[in-house]
Amino acid sequence: MSETIRVDIWSDIACPWCYLGKHRFETAVQAFSEQHPEVAIEVESHSFELAPDTPLDFQGSEIDFLVQHKRMPAEQVEQMLGQMTELGASEGVDFGFHEVKHANTQRAHRVLHLAKDRGVQAAVQERLFRAYFSEGEDMSDADALARLGAEAGLDADEVRAALDDDAYGEAVQRDITRAQQLGISGVPFFLLDQQYGVSGAQSADAFANVFEQVLGFQRGAAPATAQ
Repeated sequence: MSETIRVDIWSDIACPWCYLGKHRFETAVQAFSEQHPEVAIEVESHSFELAPDTPLDFQGSEIDFLVQHKRMPAEQVEQMLGQMTELGASEGVDFGFHEVKHANTQRAHRVLHLAKDRGVQAAVQERLFRAYFSEGEDMSDADALARLGAEAGLDADEVRAALDDDAYGEAVQRDITRAQQLGISGVPFFLLDQQYGVSGAQSADAFANVFEQVLGFQRGAAPATAQ
């Protein structure tokens, strides 16, 4: 009988560390699965809004939002995003912050819940990350979300319907409430087997080590000291 490690991940489409962390996590899953083909990694993504105070009609770049809405110094913002761009490039993640259209991500999270129901959540999430950070797509625009969802395996009409479906809005809020109950204040956050939390975009090696520890716990090994 195969063994399973369940991983619940809270993230936001507008979070660059979540995008980078997703790639690091997937690299770790691939390496771990090669070492342990008998173990399945079961992943489910959950909604988290880093900037729920973003106006639904906000028009501007990520830089505009951080400078104008968050009152961060422009020089600090440029330096921070420049460092993030370099880090992403070194790991194969393309950040184009000057093209990003900062948006309220509530609608994108509804699409991700629809994608979970249709069994294509990972593909849709990757498409939305790339669209937001690399292609300047507007995550609050219904037509853009319908087109992007269709590119990743969803029905465009279903996407449009989901944007106005209260059930999907409630699903997003349940995820956010659960994060609050767990004390999650930042993302990405990874919860393994409902017991072991990992915060931040850890390295692929760090994730792989955590998988090994969790597998050891499942098999009755003595817990290792957490780092």
